[in-house]
Amino acid sequence: MLSAMSMIVKVLAGALALLVAAPVAVSAALYAFGDGPVDWRAADRSSAGLLPPAETKPEAVVRVFAARTVRWRGIFAVHSWIVVKEPGAAAYERWDYTAWGEPIRRNGFVADGRWFGQLPELVFAADGAAAERLIPQIRAAIDGYAHRALGDYRAWPGPNSNTFVAAVLDAVPEIEATLPPTAIGKDFPYDGRWLVPAAAGSGAKLRLGGYAGLNIGWLEGIEIVVLGSVVGVDLRRPALKLPGLGRIGVSATALAADGSS
Repeated sequence: MLSAMSMIVKVLAGALALLVAAPVAVSAALYAFGDGPVDWRAADRSSAGLLPPAETKPEAVVRVFAARTVRWRGIFAVHSWIVVKEPGAAAYERWDYTAWGEPIRRNGFVADGRWFGQLPELVFAADGAAAERLIPQIRAAIDGYAHRALGDYRAWPGPNSNTFVAAVLDAVPEIEATLPPTAIGKDFPYDGRWLVPAAAGSGAKLRLGGYAGLNIGWLEGIEIVVLGSVVGVDLRRPALKLPGLGRIGVSATALAADGSS
């Protein structure tokens, strides 16, 4: 019996290792034979055209974006950020968490800008009254984020840009959205807790220092965290979640804060 159980464990461990290694290898090949390395200092950081000019949009706005990160790290991970606009404001406000300067950066980059040449993807959107309800909670979560001192940032396993955005999302339950599976750092225990509710209270997350974990919830689906990377399946919007490659299947983009998407 013990021999059979040992064999099953070995097979499952081997399958999990393959599910991590194979997608990363494909992502690395796409990087090497696609855009390849770029000079980050000269990379395009202009608007990707995902937001209209602020002065033409009088209502409140909330957006969460993510884009492949700089150079070889883009094989594995995305960088995510938050954009808000108060009703009637003439400009968007963008919040990032970065490795240089003050970790929490306000308006360091164009609101919907390319991340050093990489096009952003939309993670969450809310407009009008829905966005107006969210903005005070988002600001409070940003102001209360614990890892805000110089030297707090760690690219892996966290706290990094994705840890910061995940903490804000967790603090505002009405934002029913989760970061992409390639958002390495989203599962870092930023508040010291290793067992927490899943988004919208629909399950639970086991966070083992950001190195490993297990997420089960209606929005998350089933996610196994291995060295910060995610292997999983989304049942709500059917898709596979793979390291390096991200989601393969139906888009997870939330179009509204009220759950109507």
